[in-house]
Amino acid sequence: MKVEKLITDNSMEEGEDHFSNNAKTPLKENAFEKSDDEKILIIQDHVSEILETLGMDLTDDSLKGTPLRVAKMFVNEIFGGLHPNKKPKASTFDNSYKYGEMLVEKNITLYSTCEHHLLPIVGKAHVAYVSNGTVVGLSKMNRIVDYYAKRPQVQERLTLQIVQELQEILGTQDVACVIDAKHLCVNSRGISDTASSTVTSEFGGIFQSEDKKREFLDYLKLETEF
Repeated sequence: MKVEKLITDNSMEEGEDHFSNNAKTPLKENAFEKSDDEKILIIQDHVSEILETLGMDLTDDSLKGTPLRVAKMFVNEIFGGLHPNKKPKASTFDNSYKYGEMLVEKNITLYSTCEHHLLPIVGKAHVAYVSNGTVVGLSKMNRIVDYYAKRPQVQERLTLQIVQELQEILGTQDVACVIDAKHLCVNSRGISDTASSTVTSEFGGIFQSEDKKREFLDYLKLETEF
């Protein structure tokens, strides 16, 4: 049986590079025409086909539930951030106490998925902003990181999306984000470099000045003790 080549060698090589020219996640116009339940059924069939193609016996007790488990995980969990209905509501409040320095939420645990190989990205995000009159609940910053992380991603885009979302919510450009993460597409395959991590940053508004940028980065060096 003839198997057609679906992907060119050039496109595979381009997929190795973490390059994106747009901060928006690439979605089709009809991305949400199907319900979550419909997507789960379709993905379940495709996962079954993949495993059977690899030679796995799906009648085995350990494997027979795998296609459904994977489909539910894709739709409801690790790619749940694709759906706009799951975007966290982030109410703002007046900065009544007139706090005028930067606020830093550091060491936000981050789990995402590399869109090139669908392997995990695991790391920490550090987010800061300077209020121009409004503040946002601390947990909402974590939820925003989690929402944009839960989709096929490249780390550069994720960093931009977090900053742009908080800039819109807070009505200020004075937002910064640094992400330090391990990519299993690098650590567990290909070069298999287990020690390396990837650091990305985006500095908006006042954080583009060297003193504010340095102040933010110095906060990240502080050890948090309980």
